[in-house]
Amino acid sequence: MLVHFFVRESPRWLFVRGRKEEAVATLKSITTPSHSSCLTWSFSEVSFQEERWNNGNVFSTIKMLVQKRWAFRRLLPVLVIGFGSGMVYYGMPLGLGNLSFNLYLSVTLNALAEIPSSLITMLLIGKLNRKFSVLAFTTLSGIFSIMCALKGEVWTRLQIGLELLSFFSACTAFDILLIFTIELFPTCVRNSATSLVRQAVVFGGVFGPMLVAAERRDGISSYGVFGLVIGCCGLFAVCLPETRGRALCDTMDEEEHKEKAICNGEGDVLA
Repeated sequence: MLVHFFVRESPRWLFVRGRKEEAVATLKSITTPSHSSCLTWSFSEVSFQEERWNNGNVFSTIKMLVQKRWAFRRLLPVLVIGFGSGMVYYGMPLGLGNLSFNLYLSVTLNALAEIPSSLITMLLIGKLNRKFSVLAFTTLSGIFSIMCALKGEVWTRLQIGLELLSFFSACTAFDILLIFTIELFPTCVRNSATSLVRQAVVFGGVFGPMLVAAERRDGISSYGVFGLVIGCCGLFAVCLPETRGRALCDTMDEEEHKEKAICNGEGDVLA
């Protein structure tokens, strides 16, 4: 309810869908009066070629993502990374009962770990390379998670600290991944791509309880599996292009043209 009344529709999305008047009205509502009078004239000078949409098919945008080879080459890695991140994000807190530490305190610390993760992402996202950051944080999460599975008196004492570092790294990787996904895809398919990544995260979380139950029943280290999965899934980040500082595109044709220009060494235009 609050979103409906207080959040505006994206002017960029409205403009791409051909709803120019609504886009101008939205921009006028969020700009100062001194600049709002110039918007109508500015948009009247802009011409664009609207994408062909199959409005009768709710899966038209997903079809576009799969049919375009460059889009599919981006979609598949982010889905794999999302799957690994989701398994750790949802599964790791469920396995806290298997650690040699107070359960209530460990749950509280895990919940608090998400706060600095979000703050770091918010404050440093402008300076972080998306590709390297996702790869680095998933690798760190995997290493710390595997270290949680090591046996011995010393490792047992360090378990909660290693688990918190692993969970913090996974949360940070997840936050950056969502921003990365937004920047990888043009406006016309951005919502669908982000939703698919979110579904991959949830799908990965489905296996978390199974691994935790397997550890209690068969002694299989769930944290070792968590570490291997997120570490291996994070390697798919090397298949993605860097998007830091790149201008966001609105249509598939625009993004495809930019991709070809970069491949030809013509560079990119900053937003």
